[in-house]
Amino acid sequence: MKSLYILCICVFAIGCSKQKIDPEDIKQEILQAETEFDKMANEVGIKEAFIAFAADDAVLNRNRDVVVGKAAIAAFYENQSDQKATLTWKPDFVDVSASGDLGYTYGKYTYVTYDSLDNSREIKGIFHTVWKRQDDGSWKYVYD
Repeated sequence: MKSLYILCICVFAIGCSKQKIDPEDIKQEILQAETEFDKMANEVGIKEAFIAFAADDAVLNRNRDVVVGKAAIAAFYENQSDQKATLTWKPDFVDVSASGDLGYTYGKYTYVTYDSLDNSREIKGIFHTVWKRQDDGSWKYVYD
């Protein structure tokens, strides 16, 4: 009987020690990752940002095709001809899973490209990004 009592106390203690997940805190973490991602794209470069923020198994949906994996994403951006292009975006919405390890954002983006005469062309659209918490606690995109 004494061992049953001790077992019950241990189970109760373990159950009470689980940390509650606050979805609003997780949403703020994801929005911070989005902000840092956008900032890097504009200060360092689009290619560098999309590589730095990609999970190893990330997938890009581009040009009616998918690019799978961080190495393939790097190769994809290496082959982009317009190195002067700029990309800005801002999430309009963010949500997270109940477990707090997945989230998604969507919003508007503006992509500006330049031709050989340095004429710009502005493309506006909607983005959707799926984020996954990594083992080190950082957020990386798994789908964009």
